[in-house]
Amino acid sequence: MSRFSESVVEQAALHWLNEVGYRTGYGPESAGVGEVRESASDSILWDKLGNMLQRLNPSASAEMLSAAISRIMRAESQDPVAENQRLHELMVKGVPVEAKSGDGQASTVLMKLVDFETPSKNDWMALNQFTIIENGHNRRPDVLVFLNGLPVGLLEFKNPADENATMRKAWNQIQTYRKQIPSVFTPNVVTVISDGTAAAMSSFTGGFEHYAPWKTIDGRDVITNRPALEVLIKGVFAPQRFLDILRNFVVYSDEAITDSATGGRRRALIKRVAKYHQYWAVNAAVESTVRASAPDGDRRGGVVWHTQGSGKSFEMVFFAAKLMRDPRMANPTLVFITDRNDLDDQLFGEVFAPAQILPERPVQAEGRDDLRSLLTRVSGGIVFTTLHKFAAGEDGDINPVLTDRRNVVVVADEAHRSQYGFEETLDSQGRLKAGLAKHMRDALPNATFLGFTGTPIESNDRSTQAVFGSYIDIYDLTRAVEDGATVKIFYEARLAKINLAETGIAQIDNLVEEASQEDSADSSERAKSKWSQLEALVGTDARLDAIAKDIVSHWEQRRATMRGKAMIVTMSRRIAVELYSKIVTLRPEWHSDDLDKGRIKVVMTGSAADPAEFQPHIHSKDERRDLKLRAKNPDDDLEIVIVRDMWLTGFDAPSMHTMYVDKPMQGAGLMQAIARVNRRFKDKPGGLIVDYIGLFTSLQEALAVYSPSDRDQVGVPIDELVDVMREKHDVIKGILHPVTYDSSPDLPAQERLAQYATVLDYVLSDEDITKRYNDQVLALAKAYALVAARPEAEKICNDVRMFTDVRATALKILNPNAGVSRHCNANIDSVLAQLVNDSVTADQVVDVYQFAGMEHPELSLLSDEFLDSIGKSGKPNLQLGLLRRLLNDQIHTLQRKNLVQSRKFSEMLTDAVKRYTNRSLTTAEIIAELVSLAKEMRENQQRADALGLSDDEVALYDAIIQNDSAIMQMGDDTLKTIAQQLVVTIRNSATIDWTFKETVRAKMRSKIKRLLARYKYPPDRQEETVKLIIEQAEHLAAYDGE
Repeated sequence: MSRFSESVVEQAALHWLNEVGYRTGYGPESAGVGEVRESASDSILWDKLGNMLQRLNPSASAEMLSAAISRIMRAESQDPVAENQRLHELMVKGVPVEAKSGDGQASTVLMKLVDFETPSKNDWMALNQFTIIENGHNRRPDVLVFLNGLPVGLLEFKNPADENATMRKAWNQIQTYRKQIPSVFTPNVVTVISDGTAAAMSSFTGGFEHYAPWKTIDGRDVITNRPALEVLIKGVFAPQRFLDILRNFVVYSDEAITDSATGGRRRALIKRVAKYHQYWAVNAAVESTVRASAPDGDRRGGVVWHTQGSGKSFEMVFFAAKLMRDPRMANPTLVFITDRNDLDDQLFGEVFAPAQILPERPVQAEGRDDLRSLLTRVSGGIVFTTLHKFAAGEDGDINPVLTDRRNVVVVADEAHRSQYGFEETLDSQGRLKAGLAKHMRDALPNATFLGFTGTPIESNDRSTQAVFGSYIDIYDLTRAVEDGATVKIFYEARLAKINLAETGIAQIDNLVEEASQEDSADSSERAKSKWSQLEALVGTDARLDAIAKDIVSHWEQRRATMRGKAMIVTMSRRIAVELYSKIVTLRPEWHSDDLDKGRIKVVMTGSAADPAEFQPHIHSKDERRDLKLRAKNPDDDLEIVIVRDMWLTGFDAPSMHTMYVDKPMQGAGLMQAIARVNRRFKDKPGGLIVDYIGLFTSLQEALAVYSPSDRDQVGVPIDELVDVMREKHDVIKGILHPVTYDSSPDLPAQERLAQYATVLDYVLSDEDITKRYNDQVLALAKAYALVAARPEAEKICNDVRMFTDVRATALKILNPNAGVSRHCNANIDSVLAQLVNDSVTADQVVDVYQFAGMEHPELSLLSDEFLDSIGKSGKPNLQLGLLRRLLNDQIHTLQRKNLVQSRKFSEMLTDAVKRYTNRSLTTAEIIAELVSLAKEMRENQQRADALGLSDDEVALYDAIIQNDSAIMQMGDDTLKTIAQQLVVTIRNSATIDWTFKETVRAKMRSKIKRLLARYKYPPDRQEETVKLIIEQAEHLAAYDGE
């Protein structure tokens, strides 16, 4: 019975690709070197590309075809992303070449690389095990997808039957390809990783956390009853949909980033590929807009509700790019509106302006007059403005009709605001005032309105539905968390920590309730009065002292378990400034006058007329942009920002995981604000809202419009996690009940090590205990990281540190490729990694062998005295585990050189472990067997010198001496000579991909047989020996170049 393996996943992928229209094949046969391609360094099938260029451009001359190929070959940058963009633009727009007309006039002609209108006219092919040799590295991606000879898709798989072959390992493999065979990514559109169970896709530049599932095939309905890899392949690679993604759903943005090496600011090209919910929403929005803007349309394009953190801003970019190119819209004008200047700046400056997918550059209206000028154009244009620029002037001036064209589309960001109304009301002076939607309608009477929102429209919000229409696509909180697009948000009330007189608490509570019912931006005197009264109470000196002290304590405890960022939200700029002052008084080292330094900053606007104490915190737009870059950079020292209104919407810093709220908020504004902590970042287990003002009721009311499953994703009481933490701690103590241990950090170093080793020895005593322990500690660590500031967590922090240390060490012993190490610290949950790094093993530089009281061994250097001492300490299970790891490491190393010997030792080790697992051997007996095996392996390392052979010659010598009669008849010297000549024969016969070419293998077999016959090698087992020699040669080739 054949075992489930990685090749099974490959074959399934090829089958599914074939079902959607691809020719499939085996790389060495379908793209052989010297047959289909000239060199193994070619990742592009140049002959195929040339043929397709000629087929898609039948009138092109030979000179034009040659010029097009030269243009494609000619690199213009050393930046791999820039080169990828260059090829992407050639695929989408065509290859510009010079052509001459009959009269000799030269002109530039675009030659098609891809036929977007008729997908079947393109050449679609998928190959597995396609070898690429570049810079001395020999690599074979599992599956490459070719479009007209260009490798546009790379799929990397891991064995679903191997618990250590994970999605992370597949992603790591892609990173290796990026370094070693970078040319394969120059035309790449998407990369896919899969372990046979789960599957995810992203740009080749995407971090592991940016790889996302694709859950649909032919429509927006999520498919759950078919393999995830099948759904992704048929959803992404179906030719028509793939071409749509290629042309309309890949965006390159020239963005400001923080250089990880220098810490300075620089610009970089960032590539993004749409996720499945973005793809379907944008296409639905385009079709809805086209219908609504038609002569018989109702001008209501609809509302896209995609929860915060799911990529709504880039959906708007994809929508704009696709709609502008849609011939049915006849070169439309797009007007993007927000309700605040900072949001307008953010959407325009940080998302649209850097995006290089738009057919024309967007512009930002600088005022009402500029807006009127921009909107009187005849066609085209992408204009950014705020709602208020449509309002009547102070002199009562109203907007004239700027254009009555029907191909004007107004796109509103956060289309749930009350300002989007048609209603006319009387103001405090008795003047009739209209909602801003009416002003826009007056100016753009035939425009179509489309809304994007991160929060659902309330059932009683008739204005939004009247302006925009109903939902056209929904991606709610539940799906976002399930897909890994966002994380859950937890809630912790800290009001009890702030000691105020009862009358003061009651007064604040009453005012919070009243102020929450008013809009803080409301211009009415009543609202201002309520807000001012509350601000005065909330901002009292004693209360801010208490909050500052509590935030510092809470953050330091939280920061110790989960690195990242925090935001403090205050009622006013005064409170923000005073709170900053009180915090840095408690922690002076957090302060810096330098904008590029310091762990805490206030982010606010202001002017020279503001009080003197405000001035150090008032920065220009460019300076605030630099602060934002610092806040977004997870490696920057800036950890805490204090804000009033800024950055509460649109600000995206995935590493931010805690928000301290001391400001009344409600409804959509509250939901938008707390979503700053719901972005996915590495293994962030969730975001946390810390409430100092009493938001719980407002949060429940805001969540009322969400579904029950959505309500489970936001505002989850932290007490529930405290209960989970306690439960997991009790379970682990139950697992360890036979062991007496002390996790105190106050013990002397040698005693701490002894305590850790005692627990580790018990954990390794039984496979079931090891598995249950590791699973429960992982769950404990994640819960603990979210509640670390709670007193309940403080009580068990020493146990948690010990438990996570022991788990990480057990993983290292049982699987050297798991856990935290210098080379692969990304392979363990980052929460655990931090707990381990902050514990005894970090500050005392202790490795796994020291836990067992052993020096770090190198097998070849171990003395008989050391090996004989193993098992005689009080920790036999721990030492047995380390000895198994030591032998496994040596067998793995030997496997790269000598298949025969590695199999022999592997079988010996497997047999001994199997007998121990079946209780046929005691711990003492298996340790004795493994010590004997270790001695034999140690001596084996000296064989090459003793025989006078190289490692390759020894490997083949071992293959030919498996025949006992050969040893008896031929003598050792003759067998050595055969081994030496076999190495020469194999090296002279081997060609690129020889292991996959049956013709080359047949010739090699023939030469080996002739060589053996020349030396009269006994014929009784000659066939078996030849087969083993070929297998050994293939094995050496497989590791060649690594």
